[in-house]
Amino acid sequence: MATQAAYHVEQAVGHDGSAVTQQDVATYEETGSKTETMKALCWMGKNKVQVREVPKPKIIEDNDVILKVTGSTVCGSDLHLLHGVIVELKEGDILGHEFCGIVESVGPGIKKVRKNQRYVASFQIACGDCFFCKKKLSSQCEKTCSNSVAKAMYGSQTAGMFGYSHCTGGFAGGQAEYVRVPMADVNLLEIPDGVPDEKALFLSDVLCTSYNCAHDTGIEKDDKVAVFGAGPIGQMAGVFAADAGASKVIFVDTEPRLTFVKDKWPAEHDGKLELVDFKKLSFGVTNKETVVSKLRELCDGRGPDVALECAAGEYAKGWAHWLEMLVGAETDTSEILNEMIESVRNYGRCGVTGVYVGYTNHLNVGSMMQRGIRLIGNGQAPVHLYWVDLLEKIRKGELDPLQMVSHRVHMEDLDKVYYKFDKREDGMQKVYVETKHSLPPCEGSPALTRY
Repeated sequence: MATQAAYHVEQAVGHDGSAVTQQDVATYEETGSKTETMKALCWMGKNKVQVREVPKPKIIEDNDVILKVTGSTVCGSDLHLLHGVIVELKEGDILGHEFCGIVESVGPGIKKVRKNQRYVASFQIACGDCFFCKKKLSSQCEKTCSNSVAKAMYGSQTAGMFGYSHCTGGFAGGQAEYVRVPMADVNLLEIPDGVPDEKALFLSDVLCTSYNCAHDTGIEKDDKVAVFGAGPIGQMAGVFAADAGASKVIFVDTEPRLTFVKDKWPAEHDGKLELVDFKKLSFGVTNKETVVSKLRELCDGRGPDVALECAAGEYAKGWAHWLEMLVGAETDTSEILNEMIESVRNYGRCGVTGVYVGYTNHLNVGSMMQRGIRLIGNGQAPVHLYWVDLLEKIRKGELDPLQMVSHRVHMEDLDKVYYKFDKREDGMQKVYVETKHSLPPCEGSPALTRY
């Protein structure tokens, strides 16, 4: 299997030595407790995850913290791991990059984080003092991932990330009852009294990622914005686009997500919302109505000013890309990217936040060049740049993350939740995953569903 083969290549080549924190601690079999165990969600192979009893983590570096996890979630990008699309996974790796909890123990080098206090973790692991960290661009930290395959693929590595393969450092994730947080003084944000875990949790990734998607692409007043993908990232990117002054926000997806977004759309932005069901439209070379022609129709015949990609590159529509991905001729389809490029007005802007792994074929670079389209890679969102300000919006009641939360589930059922989320069953949009350490549900939290 390609993802495991890439892991073995990395082991043979070796890391480049740039990281200042230990790599490949994606399980606690070697570094964890010999007497205490916990439940954790583990990757067991392509399309297979399992809740397992595994060793509880221990402090292994001076700047570590052990967190009792009180809340986590499942992200659309976790499905790329489930599908084996992300390279360098190893059987037994603990997944989960969004989590919050209560500090159980701290390493001797910790100066800020306090025991028994509540914190949310950023999905990226940053050192706090490199070139990018000093600019709060924490997702591009130069000192927490020394993966050689990533450097060869991308030109340089991103920061290390929790629960997201050895390609991003190999760090055990937070879909577990306990998690080890390296460099915790940098990568944990204290949750103030009055802000429940069910809201603070989403500062870990989804809120910062969707905010970055809208603002890094440069939403301007009165822009008409098309959002490709109405999952949690797309939903909140649309909200942030409307907050930034967009006059129209058009979601391109299908049911049940379009109805979920419509039902949760903020009242203050009534009149800005449009929905486009791509399954009711044609694609490719055709005289029938397509996503491109529909978006132009909704935007004065010229097209949106901005398009935001909040889906991903692994979902092929047509047989050509499906076949090319199957045989390894490309890792990602360019179909959504082309729809964005072709639909926006001349000199329009296209922001890409959905995960793309490597290479794609048939990108309409001619349209991009001839019409002056700005194709912007939003990057893995720099959580540290945004999370303090977004936390303050939550505290003041100006931002309610619960608008995207459809389910509350239990850690013990998380493998079943993955499969349901993958199949879009039960109208599942975003889940809050509780553990045995969780506090009582806050007002507005969905009731617990067991599977």
